[in-house]
Amino acid sequence: MSVITISREFGSEGTAIAEKTAQALGYHFADKNTLEKILNEYGLMEFDRMYETLPGFWDRFDAHRMERRLILVEMLNKTIIALARHGNMVIVGRGGFAVLEGLADVLHVRVQAPLQLRIRRAVEQPSIAEPSRGEMLVAENDRIQKAFIESIYGVKWDSAKNFDLVIDTGKISPDMASEWLVEAVKALKVPDLSGIRTLAKLGVDRILASAVEDFFKCAKVHV
Repeated sequence: MSVITISREFGSEGTAIAEKTAQALGYHFADKNTLEKILNEYGLMEFDRMYETLPGFWDRFDAHRMERRLILVEMLNKTIIALARHGNMVIVGRGGFAVLEGLADVLHVRVQAPLQLRIRRAVEQPSIAEPSRGEMLVAENDRIQKAFIESIYGVKWDSAKNFDLVIDTGKISPDMASEWLVEAVKALKVPDLSGIRTLAKLGVDRILASAVEDFFKCAKVHV
């Protein structure tokens, strides 16, 4: 039972790599939509808005808002853990690498690409008509991801030391990257030592674990 977390820059094709890897391994694929659907069952429908906004100066004096934010973050972390404990999972974004940091049976991957290439890929999207909008879209997504990870988890979003593997899709094609990840997971060896941290040693919320199981059962039925 292994898990892959993929942190990616906007325009790096990290999501496509994650989907191809999950399909090749026969793993479940979990992205922001997966997390939001599970969190929505608990009435936490404002998670997406929280992700895109950070508390301003005056918000920090609003106890209710800060308490609500802490609840959302706690539930996000518990959901990521429940997904990981379900096993055979590719988790995209939302700080998965930080929540599951230091676990021997989790492979942490960062997918990045040169800025100009990411802008070009953004401009190629049908909804983006002007090159300047592509540059703004990339910059805004970078700002949001960086702010969320660094404010919530206190780690550098783009630091290579947080990952087991960093892939630059300016040099490595998404297909090759996916092949690398498949081989890396198959070769992943977990030392048989009592002091090693693994997924099995993580506590999991039983209700969330059940919700994750039901979610993927339902998804399988509708495939």
